[in-house]
Amino acid sequence: MRKAVYSLLTVVLAASSDAADWPQYRCDAGRSGYTAEALPAQLTLLWTYEAGQAPQPAWPRSGRMTFDRAFQPVIAGDTLYFGSSADGKVYALDAATGAERWSYTTDGPVRFAPAVWKDRLFVASDDGYLHCLSGRSGELLWKRRGGSGDRRVLGNERMMSLWPVRGGPVVEDDTVYFAAGIWPSEGVFIQAVDPRTGARRWLNDDSGFLRMAQPHGGAYARSGPAAQGYLAAAGTRLFVPTGRAVPAVFDRGDGKFLYFHLQKYGQKGGSLVVATDVGFFNNGLSFLSRSGERLGSLGGQALAVTPEAIVRSSEREMAAYRLVEKEIVDRKGRATRRLVPERSWTQSHEGRPNVPVAAPSPPPPGDGVGELIVAAQTAVVAFADTVVTFDLEKRQALATLDVEGTAYGLAAANGRLYASTHRGRIHCFGEGPPGETPRRVTPSREASPYGRNDRHAAAAAAILERTGIQDGYCLDLGCGDGALSFELARRSRLKIYAIDSDPDRVAEARRKLQAAGLYGSRVTVHRGDLEATGYPQHFANLIVSARSVEESRPLEPTPESRRLLRPYGGVMCTGAPGALAVTERGPLPGAGTWTHQYSDPANTSCSDDVHVKGDLEILWFRDVDQPVPQRHGRGPAPLFSSGRLFSEGLDSLVAIDAYNGHLLWRHPLKGILRAYHGDHLMGTSGTGSNYCVSGGSVYVRRDDHCLRIDAASGQLLGRFEAPRAGGEPGIWGYLACEDGVLYGSLADPQHIVTYRYQRGGDLTKQLTESRSLFALDATTGARRWHHIAEHSVRNNAIAIGGGRLYFVDRPLASADRQRKPKSSEPQPLGKLIALDTRDGREVWRSEKEVFGTLLALSVRHGALLMAYQDTRFKLASEVGGRLAALSAADGYLLWDRKDVKYVTRPLINGRTIYAQGGAWDLLTGEDRPFHFKRSYGCGQLASGASMLLYRSATLGYFDLEENKENRDFGGVRPGCWINAIPAGGMVLVPDASAGCACSYLNQSWIALRPVQR
Repeated sequence: MRKAVYSLLTVVLAASSDAADWPQYRCDAGRSGYTAEALPAQLTLLWTYEAGQAPQPAWPRSGRMTFDRAFQPVIAGDTLYFGSSADGKVYALDAATGAERWSYTTDGPVRFAPAVWKDRLFVASDDGYLHCLSGRSGELLWKRRGGSGDRRVLGNERMMSLWPVRGGPVVEDDTVYFAAGIWPSEGVFIQAVDPRTGARRWLNDDSGFLRMAQPHGGAYARSGPAAQGYLAAAGTRLFVPTGRAVPAVFDRGDGKFLYFHLQKYGQKGGSLVVATDVGFFNNGLSFLSRSGERLGSLGGQALAVTPEAIVRSSEREMAAYRLVEKEIVDRKGRATRRLVPERSWTQSHEGRPNVPVAAPSPPPPGDGVGELIVAAQTAVVAFADTVVTFDLEKRQALATLDVEGTAYGLAAANGRLYASTHRGRIHCFGEGPPGETPRRVTPSREASPYGRNDRHAAAAAAILERTGIQDGYCLDLGCGDGALSFELARRSRLKIYAIDSDPDRVAEARRKLQAAGLYGSRVTVHRGDLEATGYPQHFANLIVSARSVEESRPLEPTPESRRLLRPYGGVMCTGAPGALAVTERGPLPGAGTWTHQYSDPANTSCSDDVHVKGDLEILWFRDVDQPVPQRHGRGPAPLFSSGRLFSEGLDSLVAIDAYNGHLLWRHPLKGILRAYHGDHLMGTSGTGSNYCVSGGSVYVRRDDHCLRIDAASGQLLGRFEAPRAGGEPGIWGYLACEDGVLYGSLADPQHIVTYRYQRGGDLTKQLTESRSLFALDATTGARRWHHIAEHSVRNNAIAIGGGRLYFVDRPLASADRQRKPKSSEPQPLGKLIALDTRDGREVWRSEKEVFGTLLALSVRHGALLMAYQDTRFKLASEVGGRLAALSAADGYLLWDRKDVKYVTRPLINGRTIYAQGGAWDLLTGEDRPFHFKRSYGCGQLASGASMLLYRSATLGYFDLEENKENRDFGGVRPGCWINAIPAGGMVLVPDASAGCACSYLNQSWIALRPVQR
């Protein structure tokens, strides 16, 4: 026995079913995508509005977070409104003609549709505010800050509030709801306000700090929901989309947190939620509204909810569902009654007319569909370059309408259909005279809104020539009317942020730069105090001043300008042409480097960075278009040197400005890490890294050679061949560089370790052992020496420092080649040998109890650590349970402990050895206090002078000076080996979560800094 549920939209549509407007995203507070108004039988293109700049999505590669792929239109009366992520403006157009009526500029990208209530408009901006505007004039009536302050960061390659309003506003029962903050650990602020005055009715500001289950079973961290997507309201509940995860739900009356089933549905989610009082829908799944219990799958993201059905479309078919109550019998034979989605009918899209075979636009993410809405009995669904109307009663396609791009925004109001595409085009269809040419509306542009502007043009040319800086971020302190910023933007690729304290000059600068088509994506103007800008520290590659040009007087460096200037080459250049004053910032004192897989050639896994300590906060975040290997393939660690962050992906090496996230260069290396692209591989945990940085060059080994790449430009400087092996080209294995000497090894291609868990990648190219060691001149590639091993050298058992190269020469571990090794075949002991790095001459050797598979060196303390790499995905030879230290000078055994337990790769920090499981004195072996515990995490520990970094469900860190407890930076998933490094005064974490479908809220590159007290 079963029965259908009452109409899902009885409550949701009560206030809007008689309206012809489309006042909110997807029409109503539940985001149903449904209007009772019918569309005309014949739809004709009436006009196309061509925005000056296409949308700039926050997460362009994400198929789960598509909320800002297009400018989303809303319609009230005779006006269409939309916000722009490109220039940070809100536009009002004549809904009948597309003519622009007014615009309003915020201080950040506008990624969401405004919400209309009576005569006013509510606009969410990445500037951290909810703006209330007059719908008629665009006048600001009031604005309310979403977060707890005005601190700015570089996020998604734009300057924005640390707490951007990414919970798109929803209006219900004369209340406006919105949310700010996308990083739980920075605070998430969900609030309800009075639409007339902006007065707060309630605030939830503690849900980002919940200790809660994370997407992996048994993984807990202090984190929580953070809004990215349009809020939805239905019944007594407020539904908050959390980006890549399932929605969180709050009480609409008082803001109380109700539930967020992150771990339970840890591989599901997305930014669109369609909500009713009975059930809600997210990324093709249905859930029970009162509890969040999953009901079933509908498939696909594109859906709309009507009073009669749930309508869903994929690229191939249209389908209708309803929620019904059924009796379900579980595996133990127990019967329960529950709601489930049941398909009513399905109709193929194969017969839709005029669909291009090969659309010129890129296909929509996911299942090939853009947006879907329903007007009365007509469904409207978007594909690449087309919009198809579909009769739900007759279950057949009606017409195909051509559009420019993929329509991620659809609206139907007052007899017209509006389609907004990823190319920044808004198309209006309706009844019109046949054969009439559609109107095309394009914003007017001025080639030179500043006239001749000779003085500023000369200054811009002189600044660029004098500094040589053409890329990155520029700050114009005292920008005036924006004339200097305009000329710099015309002549360079700089992204310019201009600031002035005079509101009239700011308004003038914005007007002129908008007229030139440069505002937002190239130049953004803020009003503020020049001595307290609120901009993030160290972000500016170049600081200039239009005021200094106009006054023919260089600016004196101030504490604020020094704070903002990027270390390692940031330049301040001010004054008049011909009399420029130039200040260049040098290295950041106390900032550490990370130049090799384990920080340095000594394998300490510890940088000498003294800045990273205490609590951490966001400095910048962004998506970088660099596909990386599967996280379980254990690719190489990121590297840092001279202000640059280096990352190797499947097919390229990239360099990023570590202080602002700007992409400096990309060097193609096709297939360089394809061998690591698989699940549960040994990866660099056994091979060591295939790249390092030293002396202004990046060295990348592959096959039989090593490439030398300029660290500043990405240009190829040289190619060095490995020594030949028996007359045949040798395979380059180990790699390190120090003091002008490049070290390598000839790998043993016969020793191939086994797949322990499941097949993937290519272990024939993940070679762990070498037959010989060699040294080359790092500039010319000339050979210095070549040492032939007696048995074999494991790459992990090589450490370099203080003029010595240390290695273990040991017979091979045959068990590492067996899937189920025999416990009776332990690896034989070996010899520990020290070579002089100048000529390869043997300095000393030790043959007493040389058990280790790993070496790490403290040059400062003259001690060599010998250990196992006893980790979760270890080889059979990594027995574990033992540590020893020897004198680096002569091999004398300092101590040997066989009673220790550790489950991560040991690291050396000062005079202490740290690993998960304990801490020991490097020179005595004695236990040291170490109160370290973490949640689930297969990544390794990386260290700076005062902090450990690792994965603990999310990103975990441990302050060594306090030595108390793990802290979490929630909302992101680090990689499965070394992915977070302390260097340059920051914590740098490129995305290494490839292949993970788990719903951590953000898939992002991030840089964190110590909290500024």
